[in-house]
Amino acid sequence: MKQHKLLPLSETMHYILLALREPLHGYAVMQKVENLSHGTVVLAAGTLYGAIENLNKHGWIEPVGNSGRRKFYVITTEGKEILSRENERLSHIVSLYEGGEPNENN
Repeated sequence: MKQHKLLPLSETMHYILLALREPLHGYAVMQKVENLSHGTVVLAAGTLYGAIENLNKHGWIEPVGNSGRRKFYVITTEGKEILSRENERLSHIVSLYEGGEPNENN
């Protein structure tokens, strides 16, 4: 199976997908990402909206309504699958730091 062009996910994409496990509008996503990352990732509006456009285009998030000018987005089933695959990939890498030896099953 061919690897998707957005994989592996960037740190920014990871945090946005994680934040959108609940419906949020753009500014709330920015705040949630900063909180999740303990302040190490601070998104500029342009970065956030470019990422949202990309994630939406690939079907990993979807709009779920709006309130005035605010558009709300949430992760899709496909987006959750992407996060799960990335979780497995990163868990494997972390296991190598912890002394795990690669084998045929990893």
